[in-house]
Amino acid sequence: MVRNTFGRFVNMDGTTPHSYTDIAKWGVLEAVTMRTRRRHSRMPVSVITPDMDLLRDVPGPCDGARLTWLGHSSWLVQLDGVSLLIDPVLSDRVAAGIRRRAPPALRVDQLPPVDLQLVTHNHYDHLDARTLAAVGSPAVAGVGVGELLSRIGLSCTELDWWEHIDLGDVRITFVPAQHWSRRGLLDGNRTLWGGFVIEGSSSRVYHAGDTAWFDRFKEIGRRFPGIDAAMLPIGAYSPGWFMERHHLNPEQAVAAYLDLEAGLFLPMHWGAFKLSHEPLDEPPVRVRREWGRRGLDEARLGLIPVGETVWVGLGT
Repeated sequence: MVRNTFGRFVNMDGTTPHSYTDIAKWGVLEAVTMRTRRRHSRMPVSVITPDMDLLRDVPGPCDGARLTWLGHSSWLVQLDGVSLLIDPVLSDRVAAGIRRRAPPALRVDQLPPVDLQLVTHNHYDHLDARTLAAVGSPAVAGVGVGELLSRIGLSCTELDWWEHIDLGDVRITFVPAQHWSRRGLLDGNRTLWGGFVIEGSSSRVYHAGDTAWFDRFKEIGRRFPGIDAAMLPIGAYSPGWFMERHHLNPEQAVAAYLDLEAGLFLPMHWGAFKLSHEPLDEPPVRVRREWGRRGLDEARLGLIPVGETVWVGLGT
């Protein structure tokens, strides 16, 4: 981990959270001067009902990994007899009354048994205390997040960047991201943020959490060759002067996928919550355009509906 002289975590390039002046400019001046782009309120992402019988039958060794998008950055990852819930946010609203524009694929009471909950960082659209407590399974998160999770009754294993925990034949490694953390006014960057690489006997997948562009995607791909699927955020990027310090835009997400040298690109972090100024349905349009511009294989672009399940596995 990297900390500054004030004991706060920083990105590898020294990036820190925005100043309150920047936040005011983004939240107030952008709207007052009418630079905020059209705010879509309709649901731009398709939602289907997962196959519940399938999800209750967890893949065994050598069966690859099964990934089900629950909406936003929430995924159910099942492999080698283990079910992992990543950034579970199944509530109707997150902080400051931000409401959901597309429903989650499942309610908490519909989930299969969950062995571990993985939390990439403490922002409200990734760490939803209500969902985490309702699921009740132990958690894995970055350094400092365990204190919050203990207050809602969860045990938590804290990891620094590049540290791992094993659960049976599954290894979970916390990897760097270019982002920040905050839950209140005074706790900026007091807890660590990151992504997860999950490795089983026949599959390897990567969940980036929230991240901007940085030069460590190549390092992650080098340390974990043969990533079968990369779950990468494509939303919350406008206005660029404010958002792109901590979020990928769609074109940058495609570049990150290429640096990772992954098999399948699974876009996430779009369509559920209005977190920035771009229209809710713009991110996938820009991803498709960039994919075509680069002449990439259409079969490797996984723009799936919420609730859809995909299978991946090493060598398949």
